[in-house]
Amino acid sequence: MFVLKRLIESDAQVHIDMYERKSKIGAGMPYSEEGANVEHITNVSDNEIPEIVSSIKDWIKTVPEKKLAKFNIIPDDFSRYHVLPRLLFGEYLSAQFTLLSDEAKKVGIPIRVHTGVTIVDIIDEPDKNSVRVETEDGEVMDFDAVVICTGHNWPKKNEGKVSGFYDSPYPPSKLQIKLNHPVAVKGSSLTAIDAIRTLARANGTFEKDENEKLKFVASKESEKFRIVMHSRNGLLPAIRFHLEEPQLSSDSLLTPGQVEQNRKENGGFISLDYLFDKNFKEGFKKKDPKFYKQIKDMSMEEFVENMMSMRQGKEPFELFREEYREAEKSIEKRQSIFWKEMLAELSYTMNYPAKYMSAEDMLRLKEVLMPLISMVIAFVPQSSCEELFALHDAGKLDIVSVGSDSSVEPDEKGGAVYKYTDEQKKSHKVRYKTYVDCSGQPHLDIGDLPFKSLRTKGSVSQAVLKFKSAEKAETLLKEGNKLVVQNNNGDYFLKVSGIAINDNFQIVNDYGMDNERVYIMAVPYMGGYNPDYSGLDFSEVASACIVEKLTHLIEEEKFGQNMGRSYLADQL
Repeated sequence: MFVLKRLIESDAQVHIDMYERKSKIGAGMPYSEEGANVEHITNVSDNEIPEIVSSIKDWIKTVPEKKLAKFNIIPDDFSRYHVLPRLLFGEYLSAQFTLLSDEAKKVGIPIRVHTGVTIVDIIDEPDKNSVRVETEDGEVMDFDAVVICTGHNWPKKNEGKVSGFYDSPYPPSKLQIKLNHPVAVKGSSLTAIDAIRTLARANGTFEKDENEKLKFVASKESEKFRIVMHSRNGLLPAIRFHLEEPQLSSDSLLTPGQVEQNRKENGGFISLDYLFDKNFKEGFKKKDPKFYKQIKDMSMEEFVENMMSMRQGKEPFELFREEYREAEKSIEKRQSIFWKEMLAELSYTMNYPAKYMSAEDMLRLKEVLMPLISMVIAFVPQSSCEELFALHDAGKLDIVSVGSDSSVEPDEKGGAVYKYTDEQKKSHKVRYKTYVDCSGQPHLDIGDLPFKSLRTKGSVSQAVLKFKSAEKAETLLKEGNKLVVQNNNGDYFLKVSGIAINDNFQIVNDYGMDNERVYIMAVPYMGGYNPDYSGLDFSEVASACIVEKLTHLIEEEKFGQNMGRSYLADQL
């Protein structure tokens, strides 16, 4: 939708075909029944999302009262600071697509929408300067440019083969099952909370006592039901607070000049320490000078250790209650918790230059900073927190620390066996009849890209990052790291997930050449170069990069064979 919006605003003379696997465009997986039930809510509010056509607050006034009642929404009480039920947010997005389509007609951009259609292959044809698209029913179309926006993908490996084993919690309707035994949940993120809210409702009810405190009451047939979250660090994610600057801006990004200068100073690499200083620490000079004095001389590792030490040593749910109270005060006083807000901005801004990092810095990023980022920027909505408290108080929800070397094996009898070593170095091997992997959207490999011709013809290439130090690479090789590879020139590289792309989200072929016809915004397939992509903010900026390049090529008359027609694949 953001690409469509940008094309409309660009005044480019194009014809657009949109292909959508489902019957409706706009909602995508997270905000449709593929990703949500009635109980699931967003972790963003109206004031935090980039504008599409109209605001949620204005749109709410147009929604029938019967539909709003289903989600307990009272229009007169609704403000731009309220989070929405995810299915209702999906309705909003679909309505925005309709408005965008109307805008396109007004400016003379023809759009053909193909719903219920699955694209099975994309074939780049450089000699013809065009791209061929094949649908499941045998239709073949040629286009000047293709933008792949296929969204989430949750591959199934054991689900369906092993009873009680779920490779993801989506669609959540599959978790509406009555159980009378403990359930293992991998992860403690928003994905895990989605699963917990659904499982809880299938096995009991949430009720308020005389003091308006939420309680969970298990069903009689689910007396032994309880959920055990398995987290690498044994901690729950951070909670929604008041954001001073709710919409992350492209102004936060490093300028091309800054990136180029730093790369010149660092042997062609962008320095992770530079990103940490420039896009994180420097922001506190004006916003929180006192905090800046505390951290200005800290390395990234020292800062992370300091922040994690504040959380460790405390019982997870007690810490969660403390943060809940802190977040309540932040919202009540409209005062941000700046270090968390700045960390969210850092996770957003480091995506774009990440492809220029050294392999060593990418390993540091994943091992040191990402665990803190993933925990802090989850922004758990308050209503989700209250349900977690109620479940824990009822003895139906616990969390255990499993470390980074834990493993899960499907059990032939059903469910899974969880193996881990706790913080006291004691080994555990626990069988669960029901297991749900809630570790979030996996970063997928190049071999998972569903359009086989892009792979077999070498149109796409493996995403890799070069090592600064051959010694470091050789050490990892000796340790058995299979992601370290060496080319014919003797240089060492680290294979990262997905395919290689350039700054304009164009695919890059085996020879390192950018493709002017094929663009990709399907985040699971480019996670190696975008380690922490961020929802709607990410989509807004990525779409600007793509459309800027497309319109430039149109102006140079690089297209035209197919009447400037571009193609947006929203879902497979």
